[in-house]
Amino acid sequence: MSADKITRMANQIAAFMTSKPHDEGVAGLAAHINDFWEPRMRRQFFDLLDAGGDGFAPLVLEAAPLIRRPAAAA
Repeated sequence: MSADKITRMANQIAAFMTSKPHDEGVAGLAAHINDFWEPRMRRQFFDLLDAGGDGFAPLVLEAAPLIRRPAAAA
């Protein structure tokens, strides 16, 4: 999946979560990615974060520590 698509999807979730109280939105964003993104997508997500996280909404960056980092690809 392209970096743009991963970023866009994460930011779309963040946009939805801004309708909730802040702490609930952060937790909800992380839970959604943990529950619905396969490890390959989460690996790409963390590759983008590790490269600086350009383009991610602030809520995505705040939720990142709550998202499970998958094992490195074999």
